[in-house]
This record gives sequence, C-alpha cells and structure tokens, in this order.
Amino acid sequence: INISVFPPSNACIGRYILNMQITSCGHTYQRCLGDFYVLFNPWCADDPVYMDNQAHREEYVLNEHGILYEGVHKHITSRPWHFGQFEDGILDICLKILDMGASYHHGSDRDHCWRNDPVHVSMVVNHMISSHTTNSIMKIPENNDYLKGTKPFSWNGSVPVLQQWYNGRCRPVRYGYCGSLASVMCTVMRCLGIPSRVVTNFCFPCSIENPLGINETFDCTGKNLCGKDKLWRYHCWNESWMARRDLNQCCGDWQCLDPTPLETGRGSSCSGPTWVRSIREGELDLDYDGHHMFSRVNSNYVGWLTQNNSKRTKFFCDAWPCGQRLITKSVGSEQFEDITGAYKYEQGSVKNKEAYYRAYRRIHPGYCNASNCHIERELSSLKNPFLSDSGINMRLKMANCPMYGEDVQLHWLLENLRSENKTLKFNLSAQIITYSGCPMDQFWKDSVNVTLGPREVKKIPLCISYSQYGPYLCDHNIIKVVAVSDPECGEVLMVSRDIVINRPPVIVKLLSQPRMKVPCTAEISFCNPLQEDMKNCVMTLEGCGLFKEPMTIDLGTLASNQQARTIVEFTPYRLGSHRLLANFGCHKF
Repeated sequence: INISVFPPSNACIGRYILNMQITSCGHTYQRCLGDFYVLFNPWCADDPVYMDNQAHREEYVLNEHGILYEGVHKHITSRPWHFGQFEDGILDICLKILDMGASYHHGSDRDHCWRNDPVHVSMVVNHMISSHTTNSIMKIPENNDYLKGTKPFSWNGSVPVLQQWYNGRCRPVRYGYCGSLASVMCTVMRCLGIPSRVVTNFCFPCSIENPLGINETFDCTGKNLCGKDKLWRYHCWNESWMARRDLNQCCGDWQCLDPTPLETGRGSSCSGPTWVRSIREGELDLDYDGHHMFSRVNSNYVGWLTQNNSKRTKFFCDAWPCGQRLITKSVGSEQFEDITGAYKYEQGSVKNKEAYYRAYRRIHPGYCNASNCHIERELSSLKNPFLSDSGINMRLKMANCPMYGEDVQLHWLLENLRSENKTLKFNLSAQIITYSGCPMDQFWKDSVNVTLGPREVKKIPLCISYSQYGPYLCDHNIIKVVAVSDPECGEVLMVSRDIVINRPPVIVKLLSQPRMKVPCTAEISFCNPLQEDMKNCVMTLEGCGLFKEPMTIDLGTLASNQQARTIVEFTPYRLGSHRLLANFGCHKF
C-alpha cells in the first residue's frame, strides 16, 4: 500500500507520527508506520512564505553558505559563515527551540495552533536566540568579558552553536555577538522553510533617552568618552520573507527581525517582526517595534566637546547619518547587495522628509499636530553645524589599507574657504573602539599648530605605528582617529575617521577533488606577519558535508615571519556544494 499525505497550506509545522489501525475479526491492531515533518513551503503559492522567484528560493532557503559583512561603512570586510540548515539533527533542534519558547506569546502550547503562522513562529525564534531568561541559545558577554566562554568572533557557523545548546540541556552558549545571533536565527528560519537572510547596518545608533538622537561626547584631547548612547560601527539582524495576514498582506515581503537584545529605556528586548516597507514610509503604528527599527536607520548624530567634565559645546563636524548603508549577500553571488533603498528614501529627498515627519509625530506625541516647518526647526537646532560654516573643510583620508602588524598611514586634508589667514591648534588622538561603539584605550596623542593662507589647501601626513596600537588592539580591530581644535582658539572643529585593521589571511588549498565518501586532503597555511611571536595559536576548521564537527588544530607558538602549514584529511559524507572554512586565533586576536 502506497500512502501519500497532502498537508494543507495552513497545517501546523512540526513532527507528526503516522499510525495505521487495522480491524479484523473484531480485533483492532495499531501499527506505527513512522514519522514525518511538516514545514513551511516557499514553493507553494497558498503558503504565507511563498516566494515566486526560484533563484531567490535557492539563495534564501537552500543555500547553506553565507557571508557576514562587518567593518565600517568606508571599509567593509567580509567573512564566510556556514548556516548548515540541512545537517543531521538540526531540524530536531529547531523544533526543540519552538517547544522551549512556546509559552512566550501564548502561555500554553497545548493546542500548537500558532505553529501555522510564520509571524508567531518568527517571534518565538527571535525571542529564543538571546532574550529568553534561562534557555536562550546564545549569550552576549557583559562588558566585553568573555574569559568564561568562547570568543564571540571565533565561530564559523551555526551548527556547533545549536549542537552545543541542545547537548548542554538547552543552556545558553557563551558567547556570541550580533552577527552570530542573526546567523543562527537565519539557520533556524531556513530550516523551518521560511526564506531568510542576514543584513548588516553600518552606523547603528543605540540610544536610551532620545529614540531619534544619538549623542557622543569627546574631551579636549579627542578622546571618546563612555556615555549612555552608543554608535555601533555595524549591527547585524535578520530578514524573513512572509505575507503578514495580521497586516492584510496578500503577498510576501521582507520582515525585519533583530534577535540582539538592546536597551530601549524600558529594559532590553529583541525587535520584530517589522515590515521593512513600513520603516521606509514611517508608518510606525502598523507593526511590532516599528519606532525602534525606524530610529535605527534614521537617528540624528550630535557630537559634544566637554571641558572640565561640566561645560558641553557642540563642535563643527560633517557627521555621517545613522543607517548610512545596509547590505546583504547578493543572490547567487559572493558580492554584497546594497538594500539601503528598501529601508529609507534617498537622503534629503521629499519622500525621505515626509516619512521622517510622519514617524517623528508618532514617536513624539507632543508634535502630533506640529507642522513640517516646526519639526524641521526643532531638528536643525539639535544638529551640529557643518565644518564649512566655520570656513574650513577637513577630512582624514587613508593612504594605505593596513594589515595587522603594519603602520597606519593617513593624509589629513585641510582647506581654508575664506580669504584671510587661519591659524589653529589641533589635538590629535587615536583610540580603540569596539564594533558596538564602546571606547577603549586611548593609546596615541599629539598636538600640532596649523596655519592656512587664504583659500589654501594643505595635506599633512599622519602615521600610527604598529608598536603604538599593537598592544591595545586585541580582538577589536577598529581604531578611531580624531583631530579636534583647541577650544581656547574659538570655534571647535573636529574630524574623525574609523580605521579597520585587517587580519592576516588564512590560505586554504585543496590537494584533491572532493568526492562522496572518498578521502580528500587540503593544505591550510598561515604566516605570522608580526615582528614578535604569536602564542597559543589555534586553527579551527569547519565545512558542511565535510566535517561532522569542527576540527581544532593546536599550532603552539609561531615565530616572527614563520609560516605554518597543515595537511588535513576529511571524507565528504553528503552531496552538495562544499566549502572549507578556516579560522585562526592566537593571544593577539
């Protein structure tokens, strides 16, 4: 007997048991034929996650290889990620996540009725990633202290994280960061049949007091002082594709889900799902957490100079807008796709201003009847004056793309826009900044007097040696360089630049063509570029269909300019596109 089961498009997802009952001669026998799984189906036109583009389905549902984008908006870096949604046991782990988070919105999971709605499923998964009090999948280290766990940036993929959570009695894995949280969520959503992708937002504001304003404070030396507000250099979240029945959507569209718990003034929480188009239009009443998501791509930057910890002054600067750039991996390509236009209209356009005024009235009820001109005057009074208003233009331009161990070379460009001489004293500084905007050690300070003739343009070279920044960089590879004029000279001018220090590359070379169940070898090499020893060197290897669990190789100590070569053997255990990921770590990073 051949049996075909056709679940309706509104069936609850999960694991089902198929029983057969036979009645013969007054006796009834039960026989379990096995079990099967029902998932969301983006190939079915009646399913709320239906996606009509085959290339998009292959990328956002079937592709196990991803790319995380990091760095700063002027220097975007990337690293591969293994989603592994089809690895053995991952589906059962994903269903366990739904079981553990079932009471989040519903109090009880006795009827499972919510499991046919991708909106509620996505909310449960979003909550379980890092917001659940006891059973969340990953924890974020407090105060960048991760000595009692795994370094957040050392993960290559989602599979080890999910397996460690499941095998550890559903206790949180230590530790992750926004990129790994969004990627693990992407794995779970793709495994359940919901098309998903990871998005990176550059210049991401995290403000507690003013939802549409972010404040940064500096002292007279240019040191970034730690305050309540943080300007993250980048932040990753998840987008999932579904038709929102609760918003009367008849067709699918991208919904924004941020699993990273962020402080909102009423405690920390994750956000979403939020319809991406409602963020662009400023229609914040439509959706979950719309005002939070809107502020994360539209906040205004305000910079302050503090003197003697009391008086604060706005300085002249050319601030980049928050939500400067939003990108994700392109369909069928290793390149990134710029999706900023999906979240906001072109800066300064009529539609952009209309959406902002609409959102401003909803976020600030006191302005619900205010005119656009009134709101614009209020915003103008909060912003920093432009550098050009002071009669001087400045910018810091990179002269090289520094690798770990190399000196940082910059050109400081100054232009006098007036017809009279300008003489100013500037304080220069360099400071380590985490990706989440936390200021660390200020390791370099200098001062210089600059004289500019009428309409003169001057280029001043700056150099920060590795010996100066090397001892402080650690796992954080972002340096903030600041030039600020002395307040005693009158108007305060400031220019800054975030610099990404690139990690040395790990080179992977296949020595034979991978074939199913046939041993294959690869050569992994890494060269120490520093003028000092690298201690506690470890190489971690991972690959879908290649390793059932990550392989760790202890390399010990690498001397200066020493090259480490390792031959590894593995046997591909399933068909598909294979990618070998190698991650290097040492006492330096």
